[in-house]
Amino acid sequence: MWRCAMCAHQPSCRRTDSPAPHVVAAHPEQGWSLLCDGSIVFDDTGELLPDGRVVAPHRAPADRLAVAA
Repeated sequence: MWRCAMCAHQPSCRRTDSPAPHVVAAHPEQGWSLLCDGSIVFDDTGELLPDGRVVAPHRAPADRLAVAA
């Protein structure tokens, strides 16, 4: 089981790729939130993981974007 100093959940949260961690600090005006496992998630779906790895945003293909009429 993953254990992080920030997370006080009992039982503790799972690994960072699990949907279990919750938001401990939200900054919607800046477009990011801090999760209890130390990850930072961005409104564009990108992430910074506690170990420093970067998860690129998940973007829709350009041909699937909605266009205003």
